[in-house]
Amino acid sequence: MAVIKKKKKIRKVKYINEEKIRFFAIFGCLLIFVITLCGLIFRACTRDDRISPYCQPDPAYDDGRPYIDVQLLTPNEYSRPCIPSDGVRGIVIHYVGNPGSSAQSNRDYFEGLKDSGEAYASSNFVVGLEGEIIQCIPTNEIAYCSNERNSDTVSIEVCHETADGKFNASTYSSLVNLTGWLCMYLDVSPKSVIRHYDVTGKICPKYYVEHEDAWDTFIDDVKVWIRTEKSRQ
Repeated sequence: MAVIKKKKKIRKVKYINEEKIRFFAIFGCLLIFVITLCGLIFRACTRDDRISPYCQPDPAYDDGRPYIDVQLLTPNEYSRPCIPSDGVRGIVIHYVGNPGSSAQSNRDYFEGLKDSGEAYASSNFVVGLEGEIIQCIPTNEIAYCSNERNSDTVSIEVCHETADGKFNASTYSSLVNLTGWLCMYLDVSPKSVIRHYDVTGKICPKYYVEHEDAWDTFIDDVKVWIRTEKSRQ
């Protein structure tokens, strides 16, 4: 009788040990999976490529690419949520609304939102008063800039010296170059280059809402830039 009880006890202990081993094996696999997944997400959100994978330079158009100072924002919920776009179907032009401010100061404002949390705001690109271009958000991620068109457009914030919002010559030239180049790389028609005003009715970019002829000239200049670049190929 004592021998039978002993055998039952041994079988019970063996069963418990096997269950423990099975549990820890499953738990270990799940833990490895979670760690790997988190690592992939972190790498996707913190990559620092010169240009995002969605907008990789095509050798055929490489000569027309403007210099872009890539300063991607730190992933955060207020200015860079790392949400993939639905593809790029348009380009939205904005003005910063803060006369005399630089591209760097506007980029740094977006970066600071991760700490202040005072607003949800950002832009894929900012064009400065000296024609400098800073990229803040990859083109395959949404920026908080164009309301309901955030999900399928690339946004460009543009600096201006005066309250009327007119872009100076250096800024304008870089904006034409950047917009034309993005149209070529992202396969976006110049007809799909729009103003913030065209999305929400907001007077932005101010000068180019109040002067339709100036906006029409800008679109024409983008078309000419694209034709010229393609003719060089």
